[in-house]
Amino acid sequence: MIGFVRGTVHAFGPDYVLIDAGNIGYRINFYHPEVLRKDKEMIVYTYQNVREDEISLYGFLSLEEYDLFTKLISVKGLGPKIASNILSRASVEAIITAIETGDVDFIRNMPGIGKKTASQILLDLKGKLVETDVENSEELSDVAEALKQLGYKPTEIRPVMKKLANEKGSTDELMKKALAMLVK
Repeated sequence: MIGFVRGTVHAFGPDYVLIDAGNIGYRINFYHPEVLRKDKEMIVYTYQNVREDEISLYGFLSLEEYDLFTKLISVKGLGPKIASNILSRASVEAIITAIETGDVDFIRNMPGIGKKTASQILLDLKGKLVETDVENSEELSDVAEALKQLGYKPTEIRPVMKKLANEKGSTDELMKKALAMLVK
């Protein structure tokens, strides 16, 4: 599987980029034409989609975007094209917040998403996206779990965990900092 392509933008359109990487041109389904410039060097994180009649690459600006894409395509009835279109219309943070808060209207306003698919996305992914930003530190995981047990919502916990990501200390020290942030 191709994890990323680093190279120079050879050509692009509204839904693809052609990257020259080592004299090989990779055509990647890419829905962020606003960041593309001809002859610009860039890295595109990729997902390789294999079907019986086609092999295609889908490109992303960040690993967070890639991770959310893989979770979206795990939803029944949601393919890579629609998942890519969703990511092109809203930020990763906005999509995760909408899913975690159950904002079905936000999801339904995405291209190719009907009421049934929006409900399926919420059913399959709600509560499963918040942990993606928590560092693998045992202390931070404990703090996030403790905040959940205290009744804080995932949308309240997530920004605090981002701020604490580079902090060092015991679980108690990190918990005090987290609570102080939440009280503000």
